[in-house]
Amino acid sequence: MEENHLQAEDLQHKVIPIHMNANFFFERAVRSLDRLQYDKALRYFRKAVEYEPDNPVNHCNMAGILSEMGDFEGSNAVLADILEHVDASMTECYFYMANNYANMDNFEEAERVLVKYLEDDPAGQFLDEAEEMMELFQYELERPVKVSRIRSREGMVEHEEARALMEEGKFSQAAELLERIVQEHPDFLAARNNLALAYYYMGLFRKAKATIGEVLEQEQGNIHGLCNLAIFYQHEGDTNSLNPLLELLEITIPFHQEHVFKLATTMGILGKHASAYGHFRRLLKDEEVNGDPSLYHYTAVAAFNSGRYKEAKRYWRQLQKMDPESDIPRFYLAQLEILDLSGMQQLELSYHYHLPFEEQLKRWEQDEGELYEEIKTNPLIRSSFFWALRYGDKGTKLQVIRALGWIADEEVKETLEAFLEEPDEAADLKNEALRILQEMALDGPTQAVLEVSASSAPMIAETRTSYEHHIGGETLQAVVDQALLHMDAQSDREQKKHLQNLWTQFLGKLHPEKPMIRHTEGWSAALEYLTAKQHGNAMTYQEVAERYGVSVSTVSRYAKRIDSVCSIKEEKDELFRPFTENI
Repeated sequence: MEENHLQAEDLQHKVIPIHMNANFFFERAVRSLDRLQYDKALRYFRKAVEYEPDNPVNHCNMAGILSEMGDFEGSNAVLADILEHVDASMTECYFYMANNYANMDNFEEAERVLVKYLEDDPAGQFLDEAEEMMELFQYELERPVKVSRIRSREGMVEHEEARALMEEGKFSQAAELLERIVQEHPDFLAARNNLALAYYYMGLFRKAKATIGEVLEQEQGNIHGLCNLAIFYQHEGDTNSLNPLLELLEITIPFHQEHVFKLATTMGILGKHASAYGHFRRLLKDEEVNGDPSLYHYTAVAAFNSGRYKEAKRYWRQLQKMDPESDIPRFYLAQLEILDLSGMQQLELSYHYHLPFEEQLKRWEQDEGELYEEIKTNPLIRSSFFWALRYGDKGTKLQVIRALGWIADEEVKETLEAFLEEPDEAADLKNEALRILQEMALDGPTQAVLEVSASSAPMIAETRTSYEHHIGGETLQAVVDQALLHMDAQSDREQKKHLQNLWTQFLGKLHPEKPMIRHTEGWSAALEYLTAKQHGNAMTYQEVAERYGVSVSTVSRYAKRIDSVCSIKEEKDELFRPFTENI
């Protein structure tokens, strides 16, 4: 008797209790579905809903089973209940309802809920399927489907335009357009990510980082946002924040091509070349993208930088077959042979799909015409020159200044004039920039010579003195004081107030950074010019420059600087928006 009692106790200890929760019934429902036991699956999904009534996924599963069983009305009742009582943001329910109504041949109602889906859904998950349904409804109803807007596509045309501007190196214009897009479509995360990059390339690092923060607030696992944030951390030298993020990125395996490419390039930039190599190899297995020659170069560079020299050689040879006219594979294959002979294999190569910077400059010195043609066809090179002038070492900056002298267009002139105003740049670099500007002026018309002479005179003196300059409150106030003193007689009190507000706004958006105030009159003239334009007054750069005793190029440069920070065109639109009809 006692022995039987002990056996019963042992048996009791071996019994595993069953936890009856929503997950338990969900798993059984899925198992029943696999066996095509729809009645059972429906019962289990109903039980899952009972245990977790606030989980919309369980309700959707139940609606899906009802639809599979042919109970389209019952399915729509569940879907309507989700939208009304559980989660109104599940706009895909409207798409499911449209399917059910179509199966009941109720095309009027199907059209109504499909239009609701298209107008309310921000993600566009079923956009392609919805367009096919619209074609069906148009045929059945013998008229076009009445859609006033497709929410998931709003801002897409403008976004592509902004991306094109960024690819051309026009980051200020791109930022202005992207700011408008994210204001109108706050959940358009791709636009917000690109806005962060535009700020980054403009040197507005705090704004760039804050914008990425907004992306990750909305979508914690956004690949583009996480990759951009990692690059920003590296730029700041913030290893404490970078290292845990790097650990996360190294174990991330994206599904979409675009995400794989973004992660691969990011890991390369961050020096995690083995990880970059793995992702680039994944892309080469994808038939949709493996025809791009640059992808073979990226894979070869990642292989080289991670010590896989044989693999690097193999990928450059494949690139040579794909793009026989290109100098890039020829150059790197030749360098590999030299490195093999000398044993200098510690070199780290750039991922850019062009020859290294020094090699390009050597070739351009031999043929300046080639540089000019390449600048016209490859805006990336132009933007990389301006970036190198700002962030390169002293030797690189000197090479860039001389190369810009070969290009010698209006943008180069403005860039070099701005370089002369930078307080921390070396005097010999500024003298070289000044020499290039003077050569450009001598080659140009008389007016250009006068403008450069006027704007360069104080700069010549500056190159012979210390460049440390502290901007105090008095200097900042002097800009407004000068403007109010010189303002056109036609300017009324409102315009003067507007000018003061514009300067305050500019300083506020830059804070804690401060503008370098070398030409108080130039900043004042730019403020008056922008204020006049906003109030519809006819005023030219020439007119305002003459009154303030500065060059046209100085006024233009400062006006563009204020405009790029304050987005003045956008502000003007904001002033008049209350008087327009909302669509």
